[in-house]
Amino acid sequence: MADRNSSQRVTPSRVASTQLASIQSDFFKAWQSLQDQFHQGALTPPADRRFSSDAWASNPHALFSAHAYLIMAGALQRMAQAADLDAAARERLRFSVMQWIEAAAPCNFLASNPDALKASVDSGGESLQRGLTNLLRDLTRGRISQTDESAFMPGENLAMTPGTVIYENPLMQIIQYRPQTAKVHQRPLLMVPPCINKYYILDLQPANSLVQHTVQAGFEVFMVSWRNPLPEDQDGIERKTWDDYVEDGVLQAIQVVRDITRQSQINALGFCVGGTLLSSALAVARARDEDPVAALTLLTTFLDFRETGILNVFVDEQHARAREQQLGAGGLMTAGELSTTFSFLRPAELVWNYVGSNYLMGESPRAFDLLAWNADGTNLPGPFFTWYFRNTYLENRLETGQLRICDVAADLRALDMPAYLYASREDHIVPWTSAYASTRLLTGPLRFVLGESGHIAGVINPPERGRRGYWYRDHDSALPGDPNAWLDQSEHARGSWWPDWLDWLVGHSGELRNARRTPGNQKYPAIEPAPGRYVKVKAV
Repeated sequence: MADRNSSQRVTPSRVASTQLASIQSDFFKAWQSLQDQFHQGALTPPADRRFSSDAWASNPHALFSAHAYLIMAGALQRMAQAADLDAAARERLRFSVMQWIEAAAPCNFLASNPDALKASVDSGGESLQRGLTNLLRDLTRGRISQTDESAFMPGENLAMTPGTVIYENPLMQIIQYRPQTAKVHQRPLLMVPPCINKYYILDLQPANSLVQHTVQAGFEVFMVSWRNPLPEDQDGIERKTWDDYVEDGVLQAIQVVRDITRQSQINALGFCVGGTLLSSALAVARARDEDPVAALTLLTTFLDFRETGILNVFVDEQHARAREQQLGAGGLMTAGELSTTFSFLRPAELVWNYVGSNYLMGESPRAFDLLAWNADGTNLPGPFFTWYFRNTYLENRLETGQLRICDVAADLRALDMPAYLYASREDHIVPWTSAYASTRLLTGPLRFVLGESGHIAGVINPPERGRRGYWYRDHDSALPGDPNAWLDQSEHARGSWWPDWLDWLVGHSGELRNARRTPGNQKYPAIEPAPGRYVKVKAV
């Protein structure tokens, strides 16, 4: 905590004279070479894909601006890296410089983007008119469109796995999915998704639905569908806390599933923040001498927040106090603010890419289910968010075993059930090495699997597509403390990690028995068909 707070002291920064001289020398050499190539007519498109089209290649002045931009960007990045600052302050400087560099790219402006100028000429100005229409639409929405959001709707072509809502309270609904096999494994599976987004990332379309895949594999599956609080809500949800989400959310969901299935223990899966909530809830249960979950699955989940990757640039005492003053007693952390924050973690891909295509080129974003889900964000109760921010990202207290949740000390080391831990190697939200750090906290038999790609695409990787791959070890009884040592000792397999997980889950789910065909029970009767009402509420 001290290191993160110390970065708030404003101190003059400088670059060592020898490093500065090297940066300046390399800059002038590159600049002179660029001018020579320009005058000789020898410029070629740079490797950067933003400047690789025929329109750039055939325009010497545009090529010059692209190369000049890349030379200056490289010099700025080197200066930021060489600044005489502590590690946290240097990371913030690098992040700020990166934002400026990405915003200043010549492809982001009509006058310096030959692709956009050509499109305007070829279309007789229609591309500019379409771009202006797109811009005005997005200004009304308050966000940049990344996909055709009108092409998707939960219950119509997303979140389509058949099921029934069998429980609801002010925080959540619980969906019980209809069995699709004659027999199912005795022990049911409860999925706890992140409350920062809608649950249907795990149930997109039938071809890429982890829910559908799991149900078809012979498991009885239940899902938590978190409520999306709105500013006009008058029932006090804007004052809900982390404890409320643990007690009335996760622990209540576990109890409902146990009651319906008449099982003393169930299996549970948590994804991202859902995994942090689930682990917190199970630690609370253990502190109460309860043991409701037999086997645990965590997907791209933080338990130890020591290394939070690029998100660390937002983490300090000043930010925590500001949020606590703003939201600590009530209010909403809006979906729009959360979405903007995550988009600017990768601005070239998630911001400026769409500025160019939507506004300058006048193109309509293509329909893509994953991006439609990403745009369908949720608001969060302020007290929940501020507690989460301080106790995890800022102070990393969850891993201490002393943090009090629901009036007990929540010790993650008490979780000694078998656990399957999945991480994505290119994850910029939960760095895979931080997900691996959970192996030092959980004390039961562990299986760690590392998938290719990022936070979402790595998780949603159905086996039928035969894409990507994953790393694993057959004998994980003694996991090394160093994640890179684990990677060096691991094997790589092509394709989806889903079959590996299902094979593991079978071993912890009991015998097969006849599937029950009636959802719920007398205590928890059917309320409405899946996906339910909560998931359809749009953030404003």
